[in-house]
Amino acid sequence: MENLVSKMINVESVQESYVLPLGKRPGKLIVPLCKTIPVVNLGGGDGRDQTEIIQQILKASQEFGFFQVINHGVSVKTSSDMLSVAKEFFEMPVEDIATLYSDDSKQICRVCTSIDYDKEEVHYWRDSLRHLCHPVEEYMHLWPQKPTIYREVVATYSVEMRKLGSRLLDLIGEGLGLESGYFGDELSSEELLMINNYPACPDPSLTLGLPKHSDPNLITLLLQEDVYGLQVFKDGQWIGIEPLPNAFVVNLGHQLQIISNGMLRSADHRVVTNSSVARTTVATFIHPSSECIIEPAKPLVKAHGSPLYRAFQYKEFNSNYRAKIKDKRWRLELGLLLLLGTDGGGIGRMVELLDCSLLLLWSLAAPTREGWYRDRSGAVMEVVAGYGDDGAAVSWRWRDIAVGKRNPLHSYCGGWFK
Repeated sequence: MENLVSKMINVESVQESYVLPLGKRPGKLIVPLCKTIPVVNLGGGDGRDQTEIIQQILKASQEFGFFQVINHGVSVKTSSDMLSVAKEFFEMPVEDIATLYSDDSKQICRVCTSIDYDKEEVHYWRDSLRHLCHPVEEYMHLWPQKPTIYREVVATYSVEMRKLGSRLLDLIGEGLGLESGYFGDELSSEELLMINNYPACPDPSLTLGLPKHSDPNLITLLLQEDVYGLQVFKDGQWIGIEPLPNAFVVNLGHQLQIISNGMLRSADHRVVTNSSVARTTVATFIHPSSECIIEPAKPLVKAHGSPLYRAFQYKEFNSNYRAKIKDKRWRLELGLLLLLGTDGGGIGRMVELLDCSLLLLWSLAAPTREGWYRDRSGAVMEVVAGYGDDGAAVSWRWRDIAVGKRNPLHSYCGGWFK
């Protein structure tokens, strides 16, 4: 419990364990609030039809991977009650929070600091409470008992988030030309609620609330108060998302990018801190079930000629996404599995990394292919693959940097950036 940032006393400087390496610090650069992040009005009172709303959502999802929604059907009281109880939770005495503190990611309901406190080299300026919340009746008894109104407030809020998430997914599905209810059942069966508490920081230029990342789930709904902190990475620069009254920030996860066969995008984002006030947000993550098979929707594959991604179980994706390969020279954070090639036969599975590096996992059963590809930042990468006596060997160039080769381990071989 001594790890909780929100319970640090008389903090006059950022502790060394929270100071990021020079290249990853936000610095003192002022990031302007962006007025172009799309704001979608889901209400129908202004005469707009559903087709126009769908077009706005798709355009925002293609260009930004982020948008805000207003007139969404969630009452002001429901949202304000949720933010109030979220703040009250982290204002409780430390002994009331202690029973929930755990670094075990398998705990259904837990409080933790940073991301993976015991294993990470540098910590992030955040405490969080997270727990599953759908179906409400299945998980409610595991939620915090304090504040006394917590369970009642969160139950109401979770149901409303479920409705809003389903509505947005239906609109996205219709816009993509998918059958009604495509994102129902297993594709959106799980819902995780996370309350983030970012305390005031003595020097915001040295640390972050959360590092650059994109979400592995299907879709995320964020309730934020009027304190700024969320930034999105677009066209090589950070832009700030302006907090709007009674609005939800919506961002697409990797699974929507995959199911849309690359038509929609999952965007990188981060959280900065400030030196004057704490910031509280409530994020709702809608996930597929662990056993759910994720793959590009067949109508979209048919329309665009080939799948950009291979099929996989969501639990497989999660295990790869969360894995870390560390040694003295390389540190790779696994992300999005991509299928290289255009015929669906598949030579390689390119893994996008949170730090924008690339890891290639190559199937020995796949045909040899070489060619030019682009990573998410648009940088061109030349891939050359060939088989030797001991299996496949891979080499490639990325941004005019020559990179190494590696022989297969078991059924795969991979290459890495130094």
